[in-house]
Amino acid sequence: MKNIDDSLIKELNRPSWDEYFMGIAEIAKTRSSCIRRQVGAVLVNDKHQIISTGYNGVPRGIVHCTKETCTKLYEKSGEKNEVCPAVHAELNAIIQAATAGISSEGTTLYSTTRPCGNCTMAIINAGIRKVIYIEDYSDPILRSGWLDSSDVIFEKYDKNK
Repeated sequence: MKNIDDSLIKELNRPSWDEYFMGIAEIAKTRSSCIRRQVGAVLVNDKHQIISTGYNGVPRGIVHCTKETCTKLYEKSGEKNEVCPAVHAELNAIIQAATAGISSEGTTLYSTTRPCGNCTMAIINAGIRKVIYIEDYSDPILRSGWLDSSDVIFEKYDKNK
């Protein structure tokens, strides 16, 4: 099948792969049960097939947080993550793929927020090769710089690219 050139795609107003998958990550975040931050993630293989999605929230079967029960509602972003019961969107996407028996080796992760340090460690060990994200995230582990030597490519999403 002949590939369509970029000018025809623009004429059709067809989204790029990055726009398409990031749009799905934006939709995934609407399922978040976190009252403080909503994050969505999409894990995609090298054939542009979605292998899993994720959003942040408490584990299955656990009561959702409220303004009265949220342990991080008034904490600084990126601090005291250990007191939060939520599973992050990126980790949920990795878990969803794993429980379905699908390898995340060599995949790309689209996330509405830059993964935290703990999720970045999971991303490295899951074999994900690239992460594209919209919003930056401040995290002590990330600020330390010691994860910078990994082979994972982190790219801030540029809608105009």
